Amino acid sequence: MADQVSQVAEASSPFADALRPDTPAPASRWSAFPQYNFVGGHNAPEAIPTADFQDALQKVLAREGRTLATYSLESGPQGYLPLRAFLSDKLERNCGIAATPDDILMVSGSLQGMDLINAALLSRGDTVIIEAANYGGVLSRLSRLGVKAVGVPLDGEGMRTDALREALSTLKSRGVTPKYIYTIPTVQNPTATILPERRRAEMRALAAEFNTTIFEDDCYADLVFDGDRPPAIYAGDTDGRVVYLGSFSKSLAPALRVGYVVAPWPLLSRLLALKTDAGSGALEQMMLAEYCADRFDTHVANLNAALKAKSEVLTAALGEQFGTAAEFETPRGGIFLWVTLPETVDTTALAARAGELGIAVNPGAEWSIEPDARRKIRICYANPDADTIKAGVAKLADVCFEMFGVPERSGNTAR
Repeated sequence: MADQVSQVAEASSPFADALRPDTPAPASRWSAFPQYNFVGGHNAPEAIPTADFQDALQKVLAREGRTLATYSLESGPQGYLPLRAFLSDKLERNCGIAATPDDILMVSGSLQGMDLINAALLSRGDTVIIEAANYGGVLSRLSRLGVKAVGVPLDGEGMRTDALREALSTLKSRGVTPKYIYTIPTVQNPTATILPERRRAEMRALAAEFNTTIFEDDCYADLVFDGDRPPAIYAGDTDGRVVYLGSFSKSLAPALRVGYVVAPWPLLSRLLALKTDAGSGALEQMMLAEYCADRFDTHVANLNAALKAKSEVLTAALGEQFGTAAEFETPRGGIFLWVTLPETVDTTALAARAGELGIAVNPGAEWSIEPDARRKIRICYANPDADTIKAGVAKLADVCFEMFGVPERSGNTAR
């Protein structure tokens, strides 16, 4: 009803005729999170280090609060220098990237970084290569930009480089050079796969052979449960054809909206020219630099332990409620599980009905361009507690059974 009222109001608004014809459909008004919230890149609320954040902010404000009088905190337009210095050390230590603070641009969440990279590189009618199962925000952005996305299938180790070669060769035969290969190599969204080092090297070699670039989105890379991740694709780049995107949203808190781009200066300088917001949030950057200096690694280890425990609750609940009807790979990291249901299940319809009952899940058609996406579903497990995960999966199974007869149940099953 509220949406109908909004549509009527929009139709009668003086702005109705002034709107650009390519403006996205209107957003719905937000009321509250659903009772069983298995969508979005939310994190575990119990893992947010609020007391440490408060302590860090008080210390840095007492020491440097006067720099808030300038847009750039006296650090220049690329962002707060102590935070960029922390990232320079972290990236070299964790994933082999040798980047100075001057190679890093702070942005308002990784999505702003993505938009800046796309604004610099893409024009309507361009072609890019992506993993066939992919972050819904990537698919919607490319569609709005009028860019053709060529999907490459994944297996248990991420993007298949043999299929990537085939896609590049096919495009070359048609006279098309893709603007970039977009990949989430470490804890891929939505599959949670981790691309092994040999495939990362093969991807770099293919990009050089076919004269294209690589857009490495590593925003989930801190969430490898055992902390053992391959070096970044960017780390082995010798000719400046990789751009790297990272974030604090998954490792610390999404609402902070702090991300970063690492790129060779010929590209970074163009992104900086496009970033016309006068700088990303200052307090967040100051607090993070103060906090991360000596507490980040311990926090991430504790967070990964909590996320691993929640992933085990989810996989156990799916096994109990769906049995063999729910197929998935046990995740090595991240905050989501990519589940395949029987062919008779349409997850778009399932998600719509479940949403009416307070159970929010992501249907596969919104997160993949694979032919069988309609039977897949993404379940995010970081935000709800263990009891909510169990209850939500049980209710989702009830809805799925009522709509599709899946999972099969005997007449005397007690639940």
